[in-house]
Amino acid sequence: MIAAKAKCTNVKTQAMGVVRALPASATWDDLMYQIYVRQKIEAGMTDMSKGRTHSHAAIRKAFLRS
Repeated sequence: MIAAKAKCTNVKTQAMGVVRALPASATWDDLMYQIYVRQKIEAGMTDMSKGRTHSHAAIRKAFLRS
Protein backbone atom coordinates (compact mmCIF):
# COMPACT_ATOMS: atom_id res chain seq x y z
CA MET A 1 0.00 0.00 0.00
CA ILE A 2 2.82 2.41 0.84
CA ALA A 3 4.57 1.72 -2.48
CA ALA A 4 1.34 2.37 -4.37
CA LYS A 5 0.84 5.64 -2.50
CA ALA A 6 4.44 6.70 -3.20
CA LYS A 7 4.01 5.88 -6.89
CA CYS A 8 0.75 7.85 -7.01
CA THR A 9 2.41 10.85 -5.40
CA ASN A 10 5.27 10.58 -7.86
CA VAL A 11 2.87 10.49 -10.81
CA LYS A 12 0.91 13.42 -9.41
CA THR A 13 4.12 15.40 -8.92
CA GLN A 14 5.25 14.61 -12.45
CA ALA A 15 1.84 15.50 -13.88
CA MET A 16 1.91 18.85 -12.12
CA GLY A 17 5.34 19.45 -13.63
CA VAL A 18 4.00 18.71 -17.10
CA VAL A 19 1.12 21.15 -16.56
CA ARG A 20 3.44 23.85 -15.25
CA ALA A 21 5.75 23.46 -18.26
CA LEU A 22 2.93 24.10 -20.75
CA PRO A 23 2.44 27.63 -22.03
CA ALA A 24 -0.61 29.58 -20.84
CA SER A 25 -2.15 29.16 -24.29
CA ALA A 26 -2.02 25.33 -24.12
CA THR A 27 -5.11 23.35 -24.98
CA TRP A 28 -6.42 20.10 -23.53
CA ASP A 29 -5.03 18.40 -26.64
CA ASP A 30 -1.57 19.82 -25.88
CA LEU A 31 -1.74 18.42 -22.36
CA MET A 32 -2.94 15.01 -23.53
CA TYR A 33 -0.17 14.87 -26.13
CA GLN A 34 2.49 15.62 -23.52
CA ILE A 35 1.11 12.93 -21.20
CA TYR A 36 0.94 10.43 -24.09
CA VAL A 37 4.52 11.09 -25.16
CA ARG A 38 5.82 10.81 -21.60
CA GLN A 39 3.92 7.56 -21.06
CA LYS A 40 5.33 6.03 -24.25
CA ILE A 41 8.90 7.08 -23.42
CA GLU A 42 8.63 5.62 -19.91
CA ALA A 43 7.21 2.36 -21.32
CA GLY A 44 10.13 2.17 -23.75
CA MET A 45 12.64 2.83 -21.00
CA THR A 46 11.07 0.07 -18.90
CA ASP A 47 11.25 -2.34 -21.84
CA MET A 48 14.86 -1.42 -22.40
CA SER A 49 15.81 -1.94 -18.75
CA LYS A 50 14.18 -5.40 -18.84
CA GLY A 51 16.06 -6.38 -21.98
CA ARG A 52 13.03 -6.30 -24.27
CA THR A 53 14.85 -4.79 -27.23
CA HIS A 54 15.57 -5.62 -30.87
CA SER A 55 18.70 -4.80 -32.80
CA HIS A 56 18.64 -2.36 -35.68
CA ALA A 57 19.63 -5.17 -38.03
CA ALA A 58 16.74 -7.37 -36.86
CA ILE A 59 14.22 -4.58 -37.44
CA ARG A 60 15.59 -3.83 -40.91
CA LYS A 61 15.47 -7.52 -41.79
CA ALA A 62 11.85 -7.85 -40.58
CA PHE A 63 10.69 -4.80 -42.53
CA LEU A 64 12.58 -5.61 -45.71
CA ARG A 65 11.02 -9.08 -45.72
CA SER A 66 7.47 -7.64 -45.93
